[in-house]
Amino acid sequence: MDIEFVRSRFIKHFDGKTGSIYASPGRINLIGEHTDYNGGFVFPGAVDKGMMCEIRPNGTDTVMAYSIDLKDRVEFKVNDPEGPRASWARYIYGVVQEMKKLGVDVKGFNTAFAGDVPLGAGMSSSAALESCYAYALNDLFGDNKVSKWDMVLAGQATEHNYCGVNCGIMDQFASVFGKEGCLMRLDCRSREFEYFPFKPVGYKLVLLDSVVKHELAGSPYNDRRNSCENVVKHIAAKHPEAKFETLRDCTWEQLEEVKPEISEEDYRRAKFVLGEKDRVLAVCDALNAGDYETVGQKMYETHYGLSKEYEVSCEELDFLNDIAKENGVTGSRIMGGGFGGCTINLVKEETYDSFIADAKAKFSAKYGHAPKVYDVIIGDGSRKIC
Repeated sequence: MDIEFVRSRFIKHFDGKTGSIYASPGRINLIGEHTDYNGGFVFPGAVDKGMMCEIRPNGTDTVMAYSIDLKDRVEFKVNDPEGPRASWARYIYGVVQEMKKLGVDVKGFNTAFAGDVPLGAGMSSSAALESCYAYALNDLFGDNKVSKWDMVLAGQATEHNYCGVNCGIMDQFASVFGKEGCLMRLDCRSREFEYFPFKPVGYKLVLLDSVVKHELAGSPYNDRRNSCENVVKHIAAKHPEAKFETLRDCTWEQLEEVKPEISEEDYRRAKFVLGEKDRVLAVCDALNAGDYETVGQKMYETHYGLSKEYEVSCEELDFLNDIAKENGVTGSRIMGGGFGGCTINLVKEETYDSFIADAKAKFSAKYGHAPKVYDVIIGDGSRKIC
């Protein structure tokens, strides 16, 4: 992101004075899908693309916000009970309200922002925007008294309360806590986390965006969540002496024990979740050992599970995964909730050019357009630039 570009827009659209500049990144998730609501682990990292804002207190009770990318300007009162209608401005409004709840005496300010997170690629531009403003308001109006975790939760609450998205905490967590050269294992049950080195010398991490999004009939995410909860209920009924809140608390033996009582679909979905929990832990061990071949193997296993057991893949993503195998790519899988979006690929540098060329040619021939290609570099989390 170009600091001078953001600054030039800020100066142009406000009073010619400069403010402070802040940035927060988007994220990738190496492994650990559909595990958050099952109390399991995720393994995200911040990327070198994100959101950047310039912000300056204006001495009033009004927020004047300009979206550089959308060329749109919105104003709202800090204490406005309704907030703006523009969807992009509701993220800023929501963060203002949530930071006030945390004791930050937010006053009016001028701000302009822009982003270079690819939209629709599953890299969480909205979480980057929320984290950027939470960090900025904490610094400008809160004497940095709000903890990083509370900023994460403020971003999540913004999605829930003002934007209508009932998201988990992974996206905001990765944006705030990101660290250059490291991925993070987050325990979604306890919120404990640990940094793991990710410096794959001789490899590249790249996203291939299928540029498709399938809308399935019904509520596919809720259906899968219900499957997981149903399995937990059956296991809990057999073990009244123990406490079972999510599949995280269940063992392989307990799953097999209730197999005759549950549907084949519920069994497959629970099987994926338990397997994914094991795979995340295996990847942690592999990264500590510098064993990227095992990391790649586990990525392929996750894709198979998401496609055949959890059934959240689609034809285009399976096709990209097959091309990766054909080209000897070390690891490849769906990234995100599924039904479209990206594959994330761990590729040896000597294989990279031929793989990308082959993927573009074959995908274009079959679907009429090439996948978008995004190289991934693991970067730092929310911060003040100047």
